[in-house]
Amino acid sequence: MRLLNRNPWLLAMLLVSVTSLAYGQSKYQYGPNSQRQEGVPQGKVTQHRWENSKVFPGTQRDYWIYVPAQYDAAKAACVMIFNDGGGYVRDNGHSRVPLVFDNLIHQGKMPVTIGVFVNPGIIPPEQQGGAPRRNRSFEYDSLGDQYARFLIDELLPAVGKQYTLTDSPEGRAICGLSSGGICAFTAAWERPDYFSKVVSYIGSFTNIRGGHVYPAVIRKTEKKPIRVFLQEGDADLDNLFGNWPLANEQMAAALRYVGYDYQFVMGTEGHSGRHGGTILPEIMEWLWRDHPDNPAASK
Repeated sequence: MRLLNRNPWLLAMLLVSVTSLAYGQSKYQYGPNSQRQEGVPQGKVTQHRWENSKVFPGTQRDYWIYVPAQYDAAKAACVMIFNDGGGYVRDNGHSRVPLVFDNLIHQGKMPVTIGVFVNPGIIPPEQQGGAPRRNRSFEYDSLGDQYARFLIDELLPAVGKQYTLTDSPEGRAICGLSSGGICAFTAAWERPDYFSKVVSYIGSFTNIRGGHVYPAVIRKTEKKPIRVFLQEGDADLDNLFGNWPLANEQMAAALRYVGYDYQFVMGTEGHSGRHGGTILPEIMEWLWRDHPDNPAASK
């Protein structure tokens, strides 16, 4: 595993999470903070449906809201978006986010944070028995502020009617995998006034819909107030759209050149959420390390 922006603390934390198994099995295993722990209060997850988008008209999507046990309506909570949300919200999914949040919030290693897990939109078939059309690539791989507007103008205000959410960009984060990873970066890049923190697993910074330009654009743009964590695997995709490991290395190099607060971890997996998922507790500690509502930040 290779960290291009070297941080001894993070390196030690990540290496602890890696245990080699027999040949043919993933060496990235889930640590204690990705497991259910006795005595740790459990947050609540509810499922919802969004069908009235004006930004992506005609689409429907499921989304889930995680509310930690420590949530107090009298105090604004941080909020974190997860693209392809269904893959993150399950206790047996690749990232086990509710378990990780339960443990880290209980330990005082991250602030009280509401998770919003959003699936990409689908367009229902026009005729009975037809197949729905997936809107994922259009929403996730496209550059510009459209997906950010969907979150900021539509979905999060609806969540905010149920729960007290922070109005500070330092308290808002967004995460995604593959096309969801570049989408997370695009949302913060376009609206750093709203999202200040990005996590990308195996991000598709390739030429699916023009995302390969980001390294050059980053180098020529004044630094924005965002923090970025990139995870990649050296066995990831290499196809007509580009080379995923090379694209992520270029992203990391551009972020380093401009002086961003970033981390880049290169592992050995292919196009999989396994590696990113197993180090999610360490990613969260790094991402939220200095937030004023993080008890660990004052130590």
